[in-house]
Amino acid sequence: MPGPPIPPTPQGSVEAALKAEARALGFAACGIARADAAPRAGERLRRWLAEGAHGEMIWMESRADQRAAPAGLWPEVRSVIALGLSYAPALDPLALADQAAVGRISVYAQGGDYHDVVKKKLKELARWLVGRAGGDVKVFVDTAPVMEKPLAEAAGLGWQGKHTNLVSRSDGSWLFLGMIFTTLDLAADAPGRDRCGSCDACQRACPTQAFPAPYRIDARRCVSYLTIEHKGPIPPDLRPGIGNRIYGCDDCLAVCPWNKFARSAAANLAFHPRAELTAPALADLLALDDRGFRQVFAGSPVKRIGRDRMVRNCLIAAGNGGDPALGDAVAALIDDPAPIVRGAAIWALARIDGSRLAALAPPRTDAEADPDVRAEWAAARGAVLAGLPA
Repeated sequence: MPGPPIPPTPQGSVEAALKAEARALGFAACGIARADAAPRAGERLRRWLAEGAHGEMIWMESRADQRAAPAGLWPEVRSVIALGLSYAPALDPLALADQAAVGRISVYAQGGDYHDVVKKKLKELARWLVGRAGGDVKVFVDTAPVMEKPLAEAAGLGWQGKHTNLVSRSDGSWLFLGMIFTTLDLAADAPGRDRCGSCDACQRACPTQAFPAPYRIDARRCVSYLTIEHKGPIPPDLRPGIGNRIYGCDDCLAVCPWNKFARSAAANLAFHPRAELTAPALADLLALDDRGFRQVFAGSPVKRIGRDRMVRNCLIAAGNGGDPALGDAVAALIDDPAPIVRGAAIWALARIDGSRLAALAPPRTDAEADPDVRAEWAAARGAVLAGLPA
């Protein structure tokens, strides 16, 4: 839904017309920055990578030089147009936290794939700009080595909050970001100003303590990273904090006080939550094979993680919920072909029904057996026999 008016630029200018066109296309925010307006972003990125805080996201490291500054990706760029499309939810993202039988999917992934929606609008706006003012353009939505959040802050859309995400005074934490790089020299907007103050709600809300300090995140502990990017077994000490989150996490965003100003993105029909993704039953998801997974999540960003990681996540959620009604569904997955599924099933069953796990035969131990599965079995069975939590 369109937000309040963007700070004015001289009437009749290309910049003013650009912002009006952005509003007409449904963008809630539009700002302009010089291509070199975020000089410290590259330095912070390199420090973060050196700490290993990016975990398995090797693509962050392999293209760091291009990501560090717009000119590293496209030397001819002179201006960056930052745009935000609201996906503010109508319902409380935390409402399902205590429901053991369902999984929680991050708000942004409950509707259509934002990559497609945002890129289509960016291309429309870019075509308009070229037709009006000339120049060359490139558009980016999340998949290219672009530092969207520092650039959005430089363009005045908001500021990077203590949870490291962008915060807008008018749209809170619920903005999909897109960028248009152009060879045009456009008048830049004033950068965003940090308005977090003394608030630390996002830091306290993180269930896995992924923030070593305000404005810093260790992706290796972040639930969004663990459920989406991390390919192997989720570290046992972080599993309880995942709760019933099966794809992403909204907690640090949902508690931000600035969200009280955000209006539900009712106008963006593509982002309307699909009924089957708002409160999916864990029992149904645990029963999915690859074909079923692709059918359920067709057209959704969830599809990118594949069936095995989704079922792994659902098993962690089932184990955390401890619902005995899920015991059969969990036990059936101990013999699943995917090692990350077998390992998570062992852990989950130990928490749901330890005596049942103790009565089962161990997983196969031939040369093809995954060592992580054997380790899960030993730890879970040992905990059950000792009367300890798995």
